[in-house]
Amino acid sequence: MPHTIAQIAAALGADCAGDVSLTIERAAEPEQAGPRDLALAVNPKYADGLAKGQAQAAMLWPGADWQALGLKAAIFAPRGRLAMAGLTSLLDPGPMIAPGLHPMSVIDPSAEIGEGAAIGPFVTIGAGVQIGKGVRIASHVSIAEGAQIGDHALILQGARIGARVAIGARFICQPGAVIGADGFSFVTPEKSGVEEIRETLGTRAEIRDQSWTRIHSVGAVTIGDDVEIGANACIDRGTIRDTVIGRGTKLDNLVHVGHNVQIGRDCLLCGQVGIAGSARIGDRVVMGGQCGVNDNIFVGDDVICGGGTKIFTNAPAGRVLLGSPAVKMETQVEMQKALRRLPRLAAKVAEIEKVIQKS
Repeated sequence: MPHTIAQIAAALGADCAGDVSLTIERAAEPEQAGPRDLALAVNPKYADGLAKGQAQAAMLWPGADWQALGLKAAIFAPRGRLAMAGLTSLLDPGPMIAPGLHPMSVIDPSAEIGEGAAIGPFVTIGAGVQIGKGVRIASHVSIAEGAQIGDHALILQGARIGARVAIGARFICQPGAVIGADGFSFVTPEKSGVEEIRETLGTRAEIRDQSWTRIHSVGAVTIGDDVEIGANACIDRGTIRDTVIGRGTKLDNLVHVGHNVQIGRDCLLCGQVGIAGSARIGDRVVMGGQCGVNDNIFVGDDVICGGGTKIFTNAPAGRVLLGSPAVKMETQVEMQKALRRLPRLAAKVAEIEKVIQKS
């Protein structure tokens, strides 16, 4: 649906100027913007792109001279990316899921479906499931027995919600995610080689045949309000207690959360992060892509980890980490500087050795 400049500015709580009756149909980058697009130029470095496009209106930085930029109207965004969040929410129509229950879905008679739910085709909902008000479920989703989905959740194509999983309100689940699969838990009848190596850090008494016995996951997964799960992410059930993800936490695509893991509130875990079983993650923790966390350790509140960081021991609250194994970011930077100097240092040592040998 089109929106006027005045309507968009009001929705964002932002100031606007010019012909605020101009109608906008979509957002665009400055160079690609057409006459009915809102060009996103929230930083002066994007100003040159406006001259290459055809936008009549733009979202600009505070104090920008919108008339000198050749525009008919402007919205001023003190914090550009935050304004973009509101704008994209306003312009996003969301998935097309017809209200009500699609005739090609299979819903157990004992399931409870909340008022205003929209359930697409080829959805399977098991016994005793509770679906909240206004929940939208796209095609090919399966929700196993005893699961609970909070109000106004959005579960997209092909997601799998396991048995007894409890999910809060306003949950968003991207396609292909699996929540509530069995944890990866196995044990050997005798002490395994892995256990020996953990104890001795390298020494094994003997190498012998070993077989793995499965430990079943009888716990579940508990997810708080306002959580988002990315495409093809996997969250394992707890062995005895539930795996827990706190309110407001966001998981990117291909994140793996192992059994018994406890993740706090408002965390941000980027693509391919892996958290091993029984690890505990505090509140507001941020992990860049491909970070890894060892099992049975604790990462404190407000820790920030750069991409590829591997955490093998407890991390104190507020620490900024980088590298494998993880160290303070400033330490890792100094280590990399020293590493780059090694060839020159080796050459100098070789010269010194020659001098010593001659003397």
